[in-house]
Amino acid sequence: MTQVYDILDKIKDRLRANPNVFTVTFGDISDVDLNKTTIFPLSHLNISEVAFNDSVINFRIQMVCMDIVDESKGSAEFDGFYGNDNMPDVLNSQLQVVNDVVQQFRRGGLFADLCQLSDNPTTTPFKDRFENQLAGWEVFINVNVANDISVC
Repeated sequence: MTQVYDILDKIKDRLRANPNVFTVTFGDISDVDLNKTTIFPLSHLNISEVAFNDSVINFRIQMVCMDIVDESKGSAEFDGFYGNDNMPDVLNSQLQVVNDVVQQFRRGGLFADLCQLSDNPTTTPFKDRFENQLAGWEVFINVNVANDISVC
């Protein structure tokens, strides 16, 4: 029984293949040194719960995709809509990361590996959530994998 390793490795590999991700971490987000600017953009995984159904195990996986928001220090033109930082760029690139993983579960390589969504994930944007100025998206993904344990 290696479902935990299997699901985490598959998501980790997919995230590492994305050009909008530099670092992938797992576990308690408070254990990640978010003050190091060299680790961003960062995707973080955690398993929030597991449910056992008839022939499948349902993993509820938290994925947080984030990057540093850089504020323009020059006298560049201020845009009243977008402001003078790269917040829209961060939100756009990190939403692409989330979408890529979700689509892999929906109809891509993860789906073919029998790791399939059990619902439609909803992602929530955040900004200024951590110590340094970070923004991105948090999503909870419910994934079904085969329960291969023998009852004999």
